[in-house]
Amino acid sequence: MKGAIDFMEEEAKIIIFKSEAEMPPMAATLATTLYNKTGSWRYMRPLYVDKTPPCNDACPAGEDIVGYLGLIRQGRYREGWELIMQENPFPGVCGRVCPHPCESQCNRIELGGAIAIHVQERFLADWAYERGLRDLKGLKGIPSDPLDPSVPSVAIIGSGPAGLSCAYQLARKGYPVTVFEAQDKPGGMMRLIPEYRLPREILDYEIAAIQSLGVEIRTGVRLGKDLSLDDLKDYKAILLAVGQSVSRKLGVSGEEATGVLHGIEFLRRLDQGEKPSLGSKVAVIGGGNTAMDAGRSARRLGAEVSILYRRSRHEMPASDEEIEEALEEGIQIEYLVAPVEVLTKKGQVSGLKCTRMQLGEPDESGRRRPVPVSGSEYTIKVDTVIPALGQVADLSFLEKDIKTEREYIVVDDSGATTRLPIFAGGDVATGYGTVTHAVGSGKRAALAIDHLLRGETLEGFPPLDRNVHAVPRDMAAIVVSFGDLNLVYFEEEPRPRQAQAPAKERVKDFTEVNRGFDEEIAIAEAARCFSCGTCNQCDNCLIFCPDLAVLRDGEKPYVFNYDYCKGCGICFTECPRRAISFEEEIKWKK
Repeated sequence: MKGAIDFMEEEAKIIIFKSEAEMPPMAATLATTLYNKTGSWRYMRPLYVDKTPPCNDACPAGEDIVGYLGLIRQGRYREGWELIMQENPFPGVCGRVCPHPCESQCNRIELGGAIAIHVQERFLADWAYERGLRDLKGLKGIPSDPLDPSVPSVAIIGSGPAGLSCAYQLARKGYPVTVFEAQDKPGGMMRLIPEYRLPREILDYEIAAIQSLGVEIRTGVRLGKDLSLDDLKDYKAILLAVGQSVSRKLGVSGEEATGVLHGIEFLRRLDQGEKPSLGSKVAVIGGGNTAMDAGRSARRLGAEVSILYRRSRHEMPASDEEIEEALEEGIQIEYLVAPVEVLTKKGQVSGLKCTRMQLGEPDESGRRRPVPVSGSEYTIKVDTVIPALGQVADLSFLEKDIKTEREYIVVDDSGATTRLPIFAGGDVATGYGTVTHAVGSGKRAALAIDHLLRGETLEGFPPLDRNVHAVPRDMAAIVVSFGDLNLVYFEEEPRPRQAQAPAKERVKDFTEVNRGFDEEIAIAEAARCFSCGTCNQCDNCLIFCPDLAVLRDGEKPYVFNYDYCKGCGICFTECPRRAISFEEEIKWKK
């Protein structure tokens, strides 16, 4: 920047008129305006300050969404994939199954619909998958040397998204990690997501990439049965990421009958290659994504499926996309209905007695409490009942000095339990119930374990409902709202819809339903992004500055020459995405 300023000052020549005849007939600038250093006029100062886009703020995994959308726009796909991988080792999984809370906060909603962020994440993940980018040792920030055996080792219980995210981030820092998994394959609850949503080759590919860093995964080892916490005393830190694997009971008579198959058990049997006999009519009880997965899977096995939910659609925790796709596939959803008895004949399910519900006052979850309607009972004929009311964790392995509360392990903001060096992450600690939240929780634990093993404090972590970053970002915490944008520069553009297999065809098997974006659509969709709060070098500040006080810089896109900036604020006003702040000059006076 110094060279540019020297050049500017050298060009600032003084013009001396020898006579009145040489003077212009009206006030006009005949030479460069750089002669007058108007910076002394300034009482307001513009500053380049990248702020937080609302999508980045809302991402449970802490991804730099605007960053990788910008790289897609430029065709720099490998860099975009690597940017995601700094924070999340499961872009192919999350790009398919995340309920994408980031999109609900996207400022583009107001002008054509939110950016299809999860599909863009999938685009980059699929690009990497198609090129076999699985050995991560060459990835930025990942050590290429073999693991040092003298470095403290870490044990992780559970190979779901929280456990493997923690293992991934620790391995990136050079720690030897051993993951213990109770099932015969790693992946935890991710492995129970039906293949029409998450093909197994994608899941296996991303798990193998984590293993390429030297992470050891031992399957068929259950804590409390094959292993105790005392057996892990040689490890310098432990993460409990056991998930929630125990299905909640219906709490009605007859639920022990043959033909009652809990959602998790049903999905696990499907993952193992079984095709349970369900009969012709199936009732699924519940309104979450597990209920949708179970219902849509039962439909693919040829059953007529009804999903019964005790509240209205407004309170339904399943994503809108899942609900709509289930309806397209011919699944009936009955709202404000609850089972009161499983009817049986000779120990086999024959029907379901239900009651109508109405919504009362909100309960502890914030949703209106369902209340039975007196005298509204009725029966339906079903062959199989699939309860999908959520899960709880099996905490029977815990010792008394590890505090629990309401079926969760109690942790502080770092993820530490009441017994260091034991940490807990994922659903067993937070209960958020999504892959992406679990990824963020596992990463938090990895950062905290690194602090602990380095002898650093565990204070300063953000609350558990906020995301954390493995790689620090030069970004202010201010979240840019729709009202902060200069809308003159943006037009309404419709959000594209990713291609899907036709409903009549997709119910015949478990082939993946969603097809993602091709390259042309992905680039166009990335171009719809406002880049909220992030300078994308549009040149507006450079073009509109009347004092030539905005300069290009090699390291940063632009810098201000405050010798000439008089604080008019035009650059601040004309910045489309609020990447410039405007503050009182007195704050900067020394």
